[in-house]
Amino acid sequence: MRLPSAVAGAGYEVEKAAVRLAVVASTTSLAKRILLGRPFRSDKLQHTLLPKRIALPVFASDALSSVAYAPDEILLTLSIAGAGAFWISPWITLAVAVVMVTVVASYRQNVHAYPSGGGDYEVATVNLGPRAGLGVGSALLVDYILTVAVSTSAGVNNLGSVVPFVAEHKVAFAIGAIALLTALNLRGLRESGTAFAIPTYAFIIVIVGMILTGLFRVFVLGDDLLAPSAGLVITAEEDHLTSFGFAYLLLRTFSSGCAALTGVEAISNGVPAFKPPKSRNAATTLMLLGGLSIIMLVGIVLLARATKLQYVEDPTMQIISGPANYVQKTVTAQLAETIFGPGSVLLYLVGAVTALILFLAANTAFNGFPVLGSILAQDRYLPRQLHTRGDRLAFSNGIIFLAIAAMILVAAFQAETTRLIQLYIVGVFVSFTLSQGGMIRHWNRLLRIQRDPERRRRMIRSRAINAFGMGLTGAVLIIVLITKFLLGAWIAIAAMIVIYGLMLAIRKHYTRVAQELQPTDERPVLPSRNHAVVLVSKVHMPTLRAVAYAQATRPDTLTAVTVNVDDKDTRAIQEEWERRQIPVPLTVVDSPYREITGPIVDFVKGVRRGSPRDVVTVFVPEYVVGRWWENLLHNQSALRIKGRLLFEPGVMVTSVPWQLRSSQDRNLDRFDQSLTRVPARGPRVRPPAEPPATAENTETRT
Repeated sequence: MRLPSAVAGAGYEVEKAAVRLAVVASTTSLAKRILLGRPFRSDKLQHTLLPKRIALPVFASDALSSVAYAPDEILLTLSIAGAGAFWISPWITLAVAVVMVTVVASYRQNVHAYPSGGGDYEVATVNLGPRAGLGVGSALLVDYILTVAVSTSAGVNNLGSVVPFVAEHKVAFAIGAIALLTALNLRGLRESGTAFAIPTYAFIIVIVGMILTGLFRVFVLGDDLLAPSAGLVITAEEDHLTSFGFAYLLLRTFSSGCAALTGVEAISNGVPAFKPPKSRNAATTLMLLGGLSIIMLVGIVLLARATKLQYVEDPTMQIISGPANYVQKTVTAQLAETIFGPGSVLLYLVGAVTALILFLAANTAFNGFPVLGSILAQDRYLPRQLHTRGDRLAFSNGIIFLAIAAMILVAAFQAETTRLIQLYIVGVFVSFTLSQGGMIRHWNRLLRIQRDPERRRRMIRSRAINAFGMGLTGAVLIIVLITKFLLGAWIAIAAMIVIYGLMLAIRKHYTRVAQELQPTDERPVLPSRNHAVVLVSKVHMPTLRAVAYAQATRPDTLTAVTVNVDDKDTRAIQEEWERRQIPVPLTVVDSPYREITGPIVDFVKGVRRGSPRDVVTVFVPEYVVGRWWENLLHNQSALRIKGRLLFEPGVMVTSVPWQLRSSQDRNLDRFDQSLTRVPARGPRVRPPAEPPATAENTETRT
């Protein structure tokens, strides 16, 4: 059926008006659209799912980037025993690689068994109980926050090795990097994944290329490559380590190297973000992550030994002989300078991509933390605001909370990676261990009901992998707690305990509220009478409208109330009330201390005191303004009164708005969008005048 031309013309006018309204946008709205983009409809969620080539940099950048600081931590911890202890670094790295292989193999079982995205939290909750799941959740939340702080701080330190200005302002640069990551992630998964894919793949190519070039020159060409720190004479912090002390140092070095495993669990938490088949794609991404991480970690440590590279914990105290004004650079920066030459383009390229991948490594937490927070909020352990998606279908509140917490940590620890690393990896190994324990119970439960021989063999194999993973990660957790507790791990443990208790309190609150709001079988009792009270500050149009509206509700009793703060003003109100012959009695309540809220509340209580089944409806005249600063000049007393009356049982508060002229200039469509967070249905435009009736514009054809 074709519409009349008059209607079509009206539609055209509406469309033009919509364009005009879109152009007239506030500065805040325009900045938000530039930074975050246009809002996505909910039915576009499937379009944000990630293929493996994008999921790898999104979820694996943390584990991949750890090769930029894990070798540093291994060498500087060994330096406590002196330069003679560096020969052990390849064996420590090999032990870390064994743990990496075990964890990756274990989590491949997780993503197939639990593809819903709960990850360790879901595994522990389903198989070990809600308290164990809550422990995993609190541990992961702390670990995600530390991931952002450690990654950005390490990125600043690596960039500072090439650009001294960055080293002088590393806290500001780290906070700026977190802010930029926040904006990128608020745009949505696909956009952030695309932005991070190129730098991540560039880092992999550059680091693997540097390793292959260095190994080829050393072992094939026979070049005598020496790192800038090879000729330094260093002293041990502990000259006389006992056998027990040396074993303790090795365990501490191993626990520091295990920082390379952080981020592996993020893929199991982000399975819903993968394109179908989700579990298979997630498992493949896990395998790629593990393989690349091991290759780069082992390659860097082997090159460090081949070039006689030295890296110490305290250069000012441990370096006793070397070049004047020697500045210790990171391990990757020293290797790049040794292999490609001082001042070469490739040296700066290695420094740039290493710093960039460390900044972007925090993206793993920006993808894992909001999803986990949403699941915990859905289970009523965190505020419900963390469960809602923003304009771009990302969990915006979780992203913002993570960014703020990480910025606070960076500022508190002055972006020092070595100080932050002591708090690190406790949470992730708590989740590793509990998750593998939950998987063992998962397979045991399935084996009791499974009769197919082939499936039973696969389940038994998976259970064996998870059992070995639980034993190994549990041992690493004990080592981490023993060696790092006094160095700062106690802070992370205390934070986990606090978050655990806070989530229990939130769950208790939501449960109590739900019980209070649960409908009963009893029919609601109607109030006996309705007493209406109109608040009067002046006899003006808002007051007259409130009186008229109160009369229209037909209450059993109706009275107007004003508070006597100034005798002259009160007499003026009474005289104007009588002059206008308003058919509602005006009650004056004295206030010797010039307070308004208290006398009104006492009066309302007195009205209802006679019968508990009576209801008192208080009508509050309010101005509707169009500018934010006008709210500071009006409605303050009304807000205080309403806020106080809301706590009184049997009292209903009704706002009676009076629109000031400034409110008529308000862009109501933009206001609707800010309230509903979805595009408005259409502009509020005055319908065009109907044209004269003619045969052409009145004819319709079906």
